[in-house]
Amino acid sequence: MIDTHAHLDACADPPEALVERAGAAGVTRIVTVATTLEGCRTALALAERHEGVYAALGIHPHEAGGREAANAEELEALLAHPKAVAVGETGLDHYRDYAPHEAQLRLFEALLGLAAAHGKPAVIHTRAAETETAAVLAGFPGLVILHCFSSPALLPLALERRWYVSFAGNVTYPKAPELREAAAQVPVDRILAETDCPYLAPQPRRGRSSEPADVVHTLAALAEARGEDPAELERQIDANAAEVFQLR
Repeated sequence: MIDTHAHLDACADPPEALVERAGAAGVTRIVTVATTLEGCRTALALAERHEGVYAALGIHPHEAGGREAANAEELEALLAHPKAVAVGETGLDHYRDYAPHEAQLRLFEALLGLAAAHGKPAVIHTRAAETETAAVLAGFPGLVILHCFSSPALLPLALERRWYVSFAGNVTYPKAPELREAAAQVPVDRILAETDCPYLAPQPRRGRSSEPADVVHTLAALAEARGEDPAELERQIDANAAEVFQLR
């Protein structure tokens, strides 16, 4: 099993402990996702230390108004690392308004340019900005992963453009039937599972920090929503992740 979106550097426990517990749960591969330039370097260092860990390198839209965005060109060299498998997370967040919308847009477009230039998928964060996100992605020629999918309004476009749709622990919440309905509609070769740890602990672990081992709960909820065998869906998600991230 793979956790396609984790923030190992944001968890309270040491990454080594998280990786060990993940392995015990059958989660043998993890994509750790950076949101700052320093986080990108940390993610690559973790990927170098652990065989089953890979890195997605990006700058979160919350960081678009400051030093991170001003130095985004530093990502160019980091993306050449053999275990850098994606650009992101990147996108637009108009819910928190931690950075000016124009600055978010400039950073988003710049990182999509890097993804296209390096032939890597773009891991997309979008919140309260679905229309704007879709407009920017209309010009992106590469592969798109909608991370922590929580925007049912984007689903028709995602299906039309054959974007990858990744579900996190919130798909397990009793008050999120719309996410399970969306999960049932995603083509089997375009669905992914993640934790977004340490956030969004799945229902069986609500009230605690999430970790990569918890992706098994997300998988179970997805299989139930889709009426599929969990073991078969696990194999399919692993294959999907290997394809989109070019894992060997």
